[in-house]
Amino acid sequence: MNRRVVITGMGLICGSGNTKEEVWANLLAGRSGVGPVTRFDISAFPVRIASEVKNFDPLKFIEKKEVKKMDPFIHYAVAASQEAMDDSGLRVTDENSTRFGTYIGSGIGGFGVIEREHEKYLKGGPGKISPFFIPAAIVNLAAGQVSIRFGLKGPNSATCTACSSGAHAVGDSFKIIQRGDADALLCGGAEAAITPMGVGGFAAMRALSTRNDDPEHASRPFDADRDGFVIGEGAGMLVIEELEHARARGAKIYAEIAGYGMSSDAFHITQPSENGDGAVRVMTNAIKDAGVEPRDVDYINAHGTSTFYNDKLETMAIKRVFGDSAYSIPVSSTKSMMGHLLGAAGGVEAGISALALRDQIMPPTANYEKPDPECDLDYVPNVSRRRSMRYALSNSFGFGGTNAALLMKRYDGD
Repeated sequence: MNRRVVITGMGLICGSGNTKEEVWANLLAGRSGVGPVTRFDISAFPVRIASEVKNFDPLKFIEKKEVKKMDPFIHYAVAASQEAMDDSGLRVTDENSTRFGTYIGSGIGGFGVIEREHEKYLKGGPGKISPFFIPAAIVNLAAGQVSIRFGLKGPNSATCTACSSGAHAVGDSFKIIQRGDADALLCGGAEAAITPMGVGGFAAMRALSTRNDDPEHASRPFDADRDGFVIGEGAGMLVIEELEHARARGAKIYAEIAGYGMSSDAFHITQPSENGDGAVRVMTNAIKDAGVEPRDVDYINAHGTSTFYNDKLETMAIKRVFGDSAYSIPVSSTKSMMGHLLGAAGGVEAGISALALRDQIMPPTANYEKPDPECDLDYVPNVSRRRSMRYALSNSFGFGGTNAALLMKRYDGD
């Protein structure tokens, strides 16, 4: 049916802030949310830094008796969803509830709960395992809890596609509305993997930065001295709805979702495909889906993890898609300030791309100090930049070679 879909509500929580406007202000100012890990004894770990959510109280959003039934990734999803719903002004009624759904991605789900309950089992046997263990930990219970909270009786689903999870959830939701199966969805991603096994596992892969003595400068996408990503956590949730549905109720509109692309590298369990082939196809697919040309893209919010291969191959892929014009398209990675939120990254970064279009300003790539000859594009180094933008592309690439790209369009009332 090709119905048009717009973003009318947003909630963001990450190491850079607990509301969308706080996150946005800190990113534009180039302020880092990275610091020492405070949740557990990190002294024996080779990596001792992360981008933790700070001063977050789940009791502001969830009843005390319910908090213990959820892993923190669900706490974040509920809180960001509440902000997005309040922001949208969209009210759920008996008449519209079956046309309003939820779709939330997570790459890992309830890692913290799994670790806690396993420890209880080792100390006290199976009788000590909580009856709420499974529903607190499984990936789809973020969407489940959110749908129950708001009475959303339309599509209820979840993605688990590693670091592409949040972007896939937004993109799939876009398609659900576009084809007429719903009028609105509350969608995005949530993650809370700053746990001993989470940090320890990624550190064992040598995927994380070990710049422990300088955490604020540890995440440095596209910089020649990058040495790995910084693990982050949080949630990014969007209320998206069919354009005429939004217009009919006088909703404010952040941006339009114009295109969505998917692809697979089919190459390696963790490394991007050679020559950035999967990234080339996913960006091309998103642009084609929107019915525009590569030359129409004004800004790219990069996956930009601060790892050697990702940044190099994403740069290569951008040059293959955009040709010589790649050098005139600003590209920035907000992971330089908020870390890598894994399955939540795509939801948060979709929101950031929409805010960039709303305010006509691009957040910077912080900590960009030493150019890498193989990463030679305009990375909006260190200082945010105003620019007239109509289209913004947001990239998300995940382990297993799973890729997603979202093309956002500035909404000007047309």
